[in-house]
Amino acid sequence: MTQKRDSRSSRSAPVSGGAARATIKDVAAEAGVSVAAVSKVVRNAYGVSDEMRTKVQAAIDKLGYRPNVGARTMRGRSYTVGVKATELSSLFVSEVVESIGEEFHGTPFDVILTATGPDPVQQQRSIEVLLDRQIDGLIVVAPWVSPAWLEQVAERVPTVVVAQHGLAKDYDTVVNDDAEGARMVVEHLVGLGHRRIAHTGQPVGSDSAHPLSHVARQKGYEDAMRSHGLEPDVIVTSYSEHGGYEAAREALARPEPPTAIFAGADVAALGAMRAIEDAGLSVPGDISLVGYDNIWISAIKRISLTTVDQSSRITGAASARLLLERMQGERTQSVRYTVAPSLIVRGTTAPPRLSADA
Repeated sequence: MTQKRDSRSSRSAPVSGGAARATIKDVAAEAGVSVAAVSKVVRNAYGVSDEMRTKVQAAIDKLGYRPNVGARTMRGRSYTVGVKATELSSLFVSEVVESIGEEFHGTPFDVILTATGPDPVQQQRSIEVLLDRQIDGLIVVAPWVSPAWLEQVAERVPTVVVAQHGLAKDYDTVVNDDAEGARMVVEHLVGLGHRRIAHTGQPVGSDSAHPLSHVARQKGYEDAMRSHGLEPDVIVTSYSEHGGYEAAREALARPEPPTAIFAGADVAALGAMRAIEDAGLSVPGDISLVGYDNIWISAIKRISLTTVDQSSRITGAASARLLLERMQGERTQSVRYTVAPSLIVRGTTAPPRLSADA
């Protein structure tokens, strides 16, 4: 396996204005091998022995060598991968991005990350900037841009899209079975005796053929509620701490508030928890609360959030592997990888108070 190439050690030979940048010839001389051999190690090419790889890597580490991106691009590849995320304030998105980076560690590819928020115009511009840098592949997490435009992008560069349902023609997708995850939540709450269950969602959008995860999640909730003869109650805000707070405040202000809240994301559940406590109520004594994502903070004892695990680690790793397959020419047909959800029951759900549902 190719070792990490981006050593931060500096070369000792000084020049005016700072240290000289090591060249591939310097590495070859240090290792006592040919320039072609160094090139093969850097490119992770076939036919390099472990002994050769170790020798060249030691020289790379000693000299702090980094291949020139411009020169690599002129030869046809930049060995860079672009990752376009929405808001890194979402811990789930951050965990997905971290997992992507870990999967590319030890490969010839460096990862360039950009995050712009949910605005479609800004997202598209950010992706175009990555394309201008001659990236070899692209991973887009929870895009709000047009799927038709993403198809055009995929014609130019191998592309993987995370959290977008529906079938794609030219790019791969990695999704959670959001409808099943939402059904698990409703079944759990109904099994505890809840009948008034509110759901915090986000704007649905107009593309019903390629819905994002929150849309599939909401539909799964609505279908599960109706299967029990219950009326869905969706409060549209945003998957954020503030969005969850505002949704819970709206729910609690009703003449008949819900006895349980299913927040569409863990971060929204944290906001809902704050709103419930600000109202002088307790979780789960007065209101049960469920999130979605199973971010690391949800397991802290003080929070102990019941949630749905959609495995950020698996999501990120699968995205990276699918893109590597595309970039290495192993396949051209589109693939949809579905991550199975699981319900993690902790301390924020309990049967409703008898007086609440009377």
